[in-house]
Amino acid sequence: MIYLQLFLSFFKIGLFAFGGGYAILSLIQHEIVVDRGWLTQSELTDIVAISQMTPGPIGINSATYVGYVATGNVWGAVVATLSITLPSFIIMLTLSRFMLAVKGNRYMEYALTALRPTVVGLIAAAALMLVNRENFVDWKSIVLFGVAFILTFRFKMHPILLIVLAGAAGVLLY
Repeated sequence: MIYLQLFLSFFKIGLFAFGGGYAILSLIQHEIVVDRGWLTQSELTDIVAISQMTPGPIGINSATYVGYVATGNVWGAVVATLSITLPSFIIMLTLSRFMLAVKGNRYMEYALTALRPTVVGLIAAAALMLVNRENFVDWKSIVLFGVAFILTFRFKMHPILLIVLAGAAGVLLY
């Protein structure tokens, strides 16, 4: 029964996931922590941190870890991973046939442009969801974010150099 629940939960998450891994973290949090109660908020935050450190998309990595933790075995991880990727596979397989026909269609371009702010909102919701009492953002993190934003936006600093500098600043500050 848990495998069917895992499949349905992550299939639903995969079906409504738009905008990448960080955008679906709020969906995962609601489905896994709030609705199903398979994990606590703190456990989900830990899983997100682990998912960021491992190679691959964060949404798929999170599904894999949640599936393993929820069932206690590798089959739960397999079910969750396959079910979160299955909707995208089906949709892309179906839409790829029609994509060339709508390429350049201004209404399609308008629709995709209109979805961009929604993705930004979903990513912001994921960021706010990860801020809890155990890992509240302090003033040093806010300053690091502000400096990184200015260096990226205003001075067009290369992302790899920015990551190295942020890592060095983090070592010095913490």
